Amino acid sequence: MAASDPINPARPLADRMRPTHLDEYAGQLHLLAPGKPLRRSIEEDHLHSMVFWGPPGTGKTTLARLIAHYCGARFITLSAVLSGVKDIRAAVEQARETQQQAHRPTLLFVDEVHRFNKSQQDAFLPHVEDGTIAFIGATTENPSFELNNALLSRVRTYVLKNLEQADIRAIIDRALEDAQRGLGDRHLHMAPELRDLLARMADGDARRALNLLEIAADLARDEGQGPVIDQTILEEVTSQGLRRFDKGGELFYDQISALHKSVRGSDPDAALYWFCRMIDGGCDPRYLARRIVRMASEDIGNADPRALTLALQAWDTFDRLGSPEGELTLAQAVIYLACAAKSNAVYVAYNTALEDARKRGTQEVPLHLRNAPTRLMKQLDYGKGYRYAHDEVDGFAAGACYFPEGMGEPRYYEPVERGLEIRIREKLLDLRRRNRESRS
Repeated sequence: MAASDPINPARPLADRMRPTHLDEYAGQLHLLAPGKPLRRSIEEDHLHSMVFWGPPGTGKTTLARLIAHYCGARFITLSAVLSGVKDIRAAVEQARETQQQAHRPTLLFVDEVHRFNKSQQDAFLPHVEDGTIAFIGATTENPSFELNNALLSRVRTYVLKNLEQADIRAIIDRALEDAQRGLGDRHLHMAPELRDLLARMADGDARRALNLLEIAADLARDEGQGPVIDQTILEEVTSQGLRRFDKGGELFYDQISALHKSVRGSDPDAALYWFCRMIDGGCDPRYLARRIVRMASEDIGNADPRALTLALQAWDTFDRLGSPEGELTLAQAVIYLACAAKSNAVYVAYNTALEDARKRGTQEVPLHLRNAPTRLMKQLDYGKGYRYAHDEVDGFAAGACYFPEGMGEPRYYEPVERGLEIRIREKLLDLRRRNRESRS
C-alpha cells in the first residue's frame, strides 16, 4: 500500500496500520538493518524470488507489499488455502499482460504456501525461471519439509523472528497516536504499564496486539476525561490465553525438543516450564505422557528404572483423573525424570543391535537354544547341550554362548557409571570375566 492510498476506516486496525515505508517496519533487523543484503536489494530495486518463514504476525505479508512498492511492481496475492492451479494460471496471465503493456514486473505473493501440494508448487517454476513473476511465499512451517526442492532451489529463504516486546510496544503507541490510520482521533487513555502488558501478552505477534487493542478500544469506558482502557478491559480481552502454539507445526516440535532436552540436561525448572508452556498452549496431555515415557527409557534407562514406572503410573493416573487434575501427575513425572540419574546406554544398545540385526540378515538359531517339544526335534539335536542357568553356580552358565554361530559376541549394552547402572556394570564385568576364564 502506498502512502497516498486512501484509508478505509472499516478495515481492521491491523490492516490500516501496515507500514508504508521500510522505516516504519518493526523488527527483523537481521534482515532489514541498513547495509543488510535484503534491505540493499529492496532499496536498489533488485527484485528476486524468495520465501519468508516465520511465526504469525511477524510481518511477512507487509514486507512483501513493501518490496512490491519499492520495486514498482504490480502486487498480486493468493492464499494457498483458497486458491488452486487455475488461480495460479490466471495470476500468471495478469503478470504477462502487465509486463507486455505497462513494462512493469509483477510480484506474486502466496500466503501459507506450504498448503499447496507438489503439482501446485510446480506450477510456479517455469514462470519464476522466465521472469514472468517474482515469487514470494509466506509460511509458518519449515520450508525444507513443506516445499519442493525444485521450488526451494529457485528462491532465497529468509527467516523472520518473533517481534521483541519493545517493537510491539512501539506499534501499540503508534496505533493509539495515529489519527489518520489508527485510533488517535478517539483520544484513548491507556496507562504505560498496561501498554507494556498488552505488548507482553501479544507474544511477539503484531497482528494479535493490534486486534486486541482494537477490541479493547471498543470497550473503553468514558471516565469523564475521555475513554479509558483500564486493566479490567485488558484482562477481559486477553482472557482466552495467548501463548503461541501451533499443534503439529514447527513451534510444536521446537517446544517438545526443549522439554526433552531440559529433562536430559537435568534441569527440572526448565523442564517444568516447557511442560507448562505446552499445556497452556493446548497440547494434548496424553501426547506429553507418551513423550515422557519415551524420555524415561531413552535418557534414564537402567540408571533409575523407577523413572519408567513413575512415567507409566503418571499416564495411567491422568487417564483416571482427567484434565486438569491429572496434569499434576505428569508434572511430577517430568520433575522426577529431570532429577534422575541419566543413562542412554539402553538407547544406544538398542539402536546398535537393531542396525546389526538388519545388516547381518537371517542368522540360524543355534541348536542348543532351540526348543525340543517333540521326539523328532530331539533326534535332530534341538536343545542338545543347553545349560539351564538355574542349575549352575550363582545361576550363571559361565562360558555359554547365546549368539548365532560365527557371529562372535558383540557388545551392545555398556552401562554407565551412574545410578543403578554402576552396580549393573560391576556385575556385567564380573560375568564377562567368568566367561573368559571358563573358555580359556
